[in-house]
Amino acid sequence: MATITNPYAGPLAGRDPLPVLNETSGRLNEASGRLGAAGLEKSLAPGKWNVGKIFCHLADCEIAFGYRWRQTMAEPHHKIQPFDQDLWAGQYGSLSAHRAVDTFCTLREWNYAWLAALPKEAFSKPATHPERGELTLQILLETAAGHDLHHLAQIDQILAREKL
Repeated sequence: MATITNPYAGPLAGRDPLPVLNETSGRLNEASGRLGAAGLEKSLAPGKWNVGKIFCHLADCEIAFGYRWRQTMAEPHHKIQPFDQDLWAGQYGSLSAHRAVDTFCTLREWNYAWLAALPKEAFSKPATHPERGELTLQILLETAAGHDLHHLAQIDQILAREKL
């Protein structure tokens, strides 16, 4: 069985990840503005995260992804520490979805500025993920961008279904 280095390659469809990463904050802000309190409680299906929890998840992931990117650059052949998203989600119901979007946007702006300042050769720096094998900073960015697109598609489906 082949190791999957980017489980979100499908949504990214070969696009350059940096513009995708740069556009996500605007899309989240736009969706947040359209949803309202009732919209934040909507999910794609029973048992799936609602939009508010997706916003919280994205903020948490931005913390983890930014750390991974920096560790990949700082250490020789960094070994990435995975996290259990469902365990992290345990408190999402008590957190503000709008604050999560604000947090995501602030972190993404900082992370994007950091990424944009890197020299081109930095993107080939290797790291190892215990479940996905060897990958590079570029693959980590492609994964994050595909992850953004995956969750944005979920939010877009909810907005369309709810006619928001």
